[in-house]
Amino acid sequence: MRILTLGDELLRQKAAPVADIDGEWEKTALAMIEALKKGKGVGLAGPQVGVSRRIFVVNIDGDAPRVFINPSIVETSQELVKYEEGCLSVPGIWIDVMRPKSVKVQAWNEKGRPFTLEADGILARVILHEYDHLEGILFIDRLPELKRNRILAKLDRKVKA
Repeated sequence: MRILTLGDELLRQKAAPVADIDGEWEKTALAMIEALKKGKGVGLAGPQVGVSRRIFVVNIDGDAPRVFINPSIVETSQELVKYEEGCLSVPGIWIDVMRPKSVKVQAWNEKGRPFTLEADGILARVILHEYDHLEGILFIDRLPELKRNRILAKLDRKVKA
């Protein structure tokens, strides 16, 4: 799987739900986990690999990879925390982003089994970051306009160089 980067229209589109969770989606999830490991990331959403469906994978050091299909955010904490984020689709950019400290999410795993997960810390942040991808939102969209414009200008100069 090839990871799409900023500028690809698919990254800005809202992903469609997965209709039937079958063996094909398990294969897709495994391929996404491999792409994630190869890219040395901690999360990867379907739209980032050209799959405009509501699926993402998370693989944080020390934990087994997790698959989220048709996730929905049930609740987030009122408390926000700042933490440095990057993205495989916006390579070379790392910047502080404010996000809720914790999240409660409902989804289905690659076997089609529903689950609810409450997470905080880095896991909550990665879930929220990947969920944004399903909505066509990139982490740089969470920045103040001036900061975002500086980053986009920097990326533009990098591409031209």
